[in-house]
Amino acid sequence: MTETTTLRLAGGAQGFNWLPVFVAEETGIFARHGLAIEYQRLGSVDKATSAVKEGTADLAITPPEGAVADFLTGGPLRIIASNSERLPMSLVAHPGIEDLASLRGKRLGTSSLTEGTSLYIRPLLASAGLHYPGDYEFVLAGVHTARWDALQADEIDAAPQPAPWNVLARDAGYHLIGEIPDVIPEILFAAVVADADWLAAHSDAARRFIAALAEAHALVNDPANDATTLAVYRRITTPNAPKAATQGLEYTRGLGMWPTGAAVSPTALATTVDIMVQAGLIGEEQREAATGVLDTSFTA
Repeated sequence: MTETTTLRLAGGAQGFNWLPVFVAEETGIFARHGLAIEYQRLGSVDKATSAVKEGTADLAITPPEGAVADFLTGGPLRIIASNSERLPMSLVAHPGIEDLASLRGKRLGTSSLTEGTSLYIRPLLASAGLHYPGDYEFVLAGVHTARWDALQADEIDAAPQPAPWNVLARDAGYHLIGEIPDVIPEILFAAVVADADWLAAHSDAARRFIAALAEAHALVNDPANDATTLAVYRRITTPNAPKAATQGLEYTRGLGMWPTGAAVSPTALATTVDIMVQAGLIGEEQREAATGVLDTSFTA
């Protein structure tokens, strides 16, 4: 029998896109692969990236931009798998805001200025002729649950909200004025990030983790397992709004969020790099080199 290995797994919100992770926990998939997971919920996506680089976490499931930027400066961070490759998100605005153009001069909530949601908003708003900086302001309001609180407290005017929080917002009278998948149909939304030196010393544990994650992806992608899957999804998203949770899971799975085998698709990674170039986080000349951050040996 394989000796149990404890892995420290970091994330920002550990919410809706972590569904396969929590299903793997609840159904014993991790245990069957000889793993015990120590969860670190850090409240922001960039903190999860930093935890891996600083050695306080072994792995992170987090947006990939921080790892890409680190790799391009000679850093140790690598992407070894994908936990999600779609963005089931709506841009949610206060009832007085009718369309994207009305966001000129408004405050948009995000969790980071260099990773995740702030990058995904920009192409959507650019389609309405609004550009950052200058046409609107970003407010560091936190992850999606904190952004929902900030919206209700009038601390921000709009924010990208994933399913099922977009459903909750719509039902509460807020306006869904744009859909992120319309402008970004496929992207590496949440990557499994690791340190190259840690991987060299713990390749077996990393391989077992990715195998377990891939097994969980297959489970949640099959509606026949919804007696288990939906119960977990409700618990980690909107336990007091079961109808919203049901709609959210159907929408998210319908987009194809959880990739087969937890493998990173070339299109998803290329979109991530393209978004980073557009946002000025990396140079056009770094586009090809950026794909070197991906280590495919763990999903082969």
